[in-house]
Amino acid sequence: MGTVVEENRSDCKGAIRRIIEIASKWNSFHLANEERQARVTVLKAQEFMGTIEKIEAQEGKRKELARKEEMRKQLELLLMMFEDLAKSTDEQHRGYLLQDLLNRIFILYEIPVERSFTRNEGGEQIDGAFELKGWYYIVECRWRKKLSDIRELDGLSGQISRSGKQTMGLFLSINGWSENVCPLLKQNTAKVIILMDGFDLRKILEGQVDLRDLVLAKIANLNLKAEPYYGVMQYIEEHRG
Repeated sequence: MGTVVEENRSDCKGAIRRIIEIASKWNSFHLANEERQARVTVLKAQEFMGTIEKIEAQEGKRKELARKEEMRKQLELLLMMFEDLAKSTDEQHRGYLLQDLLNRIFILYEIPVERSFTRNEGGEQIDGAFELKGWYYIVECRWRKKLSDIRELDGLSGQISRSGKQTMGLFLSINGWSENVCPLLKQNTAKVIILMDGFDLRKILEGQVDLRDLVLAKIANLNLKAEPYYGVMQYIEEHRG
């Protein structure tokens, strides 16, 4: 009942605003029976619109501050979760929780995600996926002591090749990858995988960089410079100020 009342009030306010806005822009004074009164009415409507716009701007700032504060609190909680995972010695269990953590971060940034699923009659296990600017990204997560090697990325490449044309991949390895991974990825004709490590993820959770902006920068770096890894510190340095 309360929700309906609030919606009705909102509709009413919107209707009143539209009426005042129309009145403030009216200029067919020659059609009015009392041209002078019509001009006075328009001036009053313009004054009201100025007041309304100031109130709306203040409300917009208040909502944006509240949104940023809520974002900060949620990121703090997720950072605590990330630090707790770092203490775990069960690599397999930690890997599953990392997938959940990453999903939560993407949801927080309002990026549509697809949780872990199987396809091709159970023949393939996909850790997760997300959609950004009309493209789909299959996500592979690793949190092991040893560095990821090219064989693990070849598995992701295969999943991408068996997907639609507008599909790329994000390979997240908390402890990074061996030194031959980037050179070998560059040899692939199809440049479809971007890399992310634990330091990138931590800086996102610390609120030092926007997840969406960093992912888009990684994609741009891959497409324009053929570099599969574009680190968060390089991003911060290039966007400082």
